[in-house]
Amino acid sequence: MHQHFGYGSFVQYVERLLGYAPRVTHDKVRVAEALQALPQLSRELQEGTVNYSQARELTRVATPQTEKSWLKHARGRTAREVEKLVSGRLPGSLPDGPVEPAQQRHVLRFDVSGETLASFREAATKLQRDAGEHLTDDDLLLLLARQVLGGPADDGRASYQIALDVCEQCQRARQLADGERIDVSPTAAAMASCDAQQLPRAHVGSAQQASTERATQAVPPAVRRAVLRRDRHRCRVPGCTHARFVDIHHVHTRADGGDHSIDNLITLCGAHHRAIHEGTLTLKEGQRSGLDVQHADGTPYGDPPSSRSSWAYGRVFGALRHLGFGEREVRRTLVEARREVPADTPLDHLLRYCLEQLTARACQRAS
Repeated sequence: MHQHFGYGSFVQYVERLLGYAPRVTHDKVRVAEALQALPQLSRELQEGTVNYSQARELTRVATPQTEKSWLKHARGRTAREVEKLVSGRLPGSLPDGPVEPAQQRHVLRFDVSGETLASFREAATKLQRDAGEHLTDDDLLLLLARQVLGGPADDGRASYQIALDVCEQCQRARQLADGERIDVSPTAAAMASCDAQQLPRAHVGSAQQASTERATQAVPPAVRRAVLRRDRHRCRVPGCTHARFVDIHHVHTRADGGDHSIDNLITLCGAHHRAIHEGTLTLKEGQRSGLDVQHADGTPYGDPPSSRSSWAYGRVFGALRHLGFGEREVRRTLVEARREVPADTPLDHLLRYCLEQLTARACQRAS
């Protein structure tokens, strides 16, 4: 339609005709497409029981199986309250289910001059060029924050510090930010633990005196320096040119018996470090001279992965880790699943298969 009127895209057409910003147009198209699979929500929007702002948020999470429950919880709430209700939940989840910190989004808005905007764009372009790949808004702002928080150059310890409180019982992690505690994902906590400075335990509500033990580095400074020299301060994932604020990562995690030896440590950029802890990328066990990186579906890194199976294996990995299974054990089970389970297996069947295998092995060890 837009071509008949001489416009290069539908977004341009709508912007000139209705004055909508491109972001608004994309959002309305997304909502319209989602409503095709949500008949009850679509009907209530037409009847006025639900307004557009509420429907916009509900389409982010509701599915044909869950829309009735979401509509029930949305009734009597404002659009802002529905937005908070939806935040941190994945499509297909229920409104009374657990919130995933990694899915919670926070919006930052700045009122800046043209000079500041131009400088920011130049900085963003430089960071993109240094990284050698596209950076998300999250990656971009995190890199800028790291530069501000970075202390004196010292390869013996991380270039910047954050403070995380981790509950020993439930493993819930919260980051201290200017006096406020903000929930962070288990992935963020796992990434930090690879190269953390560990403080003595604090017993909340205990009458014990504060501990006088000294803080300890997870990775000894001398070992950290040696790893950075060996890897030349660059991400070890093949093809990655990122050389700013690389993280130290344990090939075999401490929880699975991995040590702080140089052979068990590699440097990774933040994006690849996160992908490995989320399970969307894996490191082949026993590899030392080179780094054998694979997508979650087992295809070599750099080859086109099956988007569906990679997504499913990543989700199952995260769910099993959240249930308390060890990272190494989960990865081994997923390797078995790739051999035994058809590629088009539904997500819930894949999860059930892995749970059965993990539970069976746990019972064998206990007997």
